[in-house]
Amino acid sequence: MAKNDFSAESAENFEQKCLCVLVLDVSGSMHGEPIRELNNGLQDFYNEIMADETTSQRLEVSIMTFNHTVQTLQEPALIENVTIPTLTAYGSTAMVDAVNEAIDKVEARKKWYKETGQKYYRPWIILMTDGEPDDGQDVYGLAARIKGDVEAKHYVFMSVGIEGANMQTLQTLQGSGMAPAKLKGLKFKQFFQWLSASMGTIVNHAEGDKVDLTPDPLDNWMDSFTI
Repeated sequence: MAKNDFSAESAENFEQKCLCVLVLDVSGSMHGEPIRELNNGLQDFYNEIMADETTSQRLEVSIMTFNHTVQTLQEPALIENVTIPTLTAYGSTAMVDAVNEAIDKVEARKKWYKETGQKYYRPWIILMTDGEPDDGQDVYGLAARIKGDVEAKHYVFMSVGIEGANMQTLQTLQGSGMAPAKLKGLKFKQFFQWLSASMGTIVNHAEGDKVDLTPDPLDNWMDSFTI
């Protein structure tokens, strides 16, 4: 099957879907405790979603990683069909390539939803990185793409800077949209607990509702958001 070709796949149910694409930095600077905590956080995220009957039937998760290359470790799927990978850290930081591929995946999945008669919420793309993109990565080109897409409500883009991240680069990508979040210390567990709770909140509301996603554990780095 070609990349992002979901045509051979059938819908498992016709609940309104919400796609969450995690774009995770696994470059060499994540080696050691950061990658261990990221792995633990991913497992907590999986457990939280599995434990919620409604969210587990509506939330689709895709996991992409990047170092000097970009890999899709988990194609979009309901949580019962998701395998949480064990991540290892090495290599450089092809961050822009990874986000561009995530956007392409979101658009292809939305097309598949339409073709299979499934309603969907606005997808989320969540970038988590502790590094600086490699030389030659077109940050400004990506920023322009994200700006246009977000203004057109194609998806929600959120960036999370792990300690050491260039927050100015992440702010460039966010533009005038949602401010990038800075993860203090190695609070991956708290972040993924917030993320699972937020996804659960979204899939229990109608599109257009205003929902409060303000996360107490992470010092209120996000305001309310309209889905």
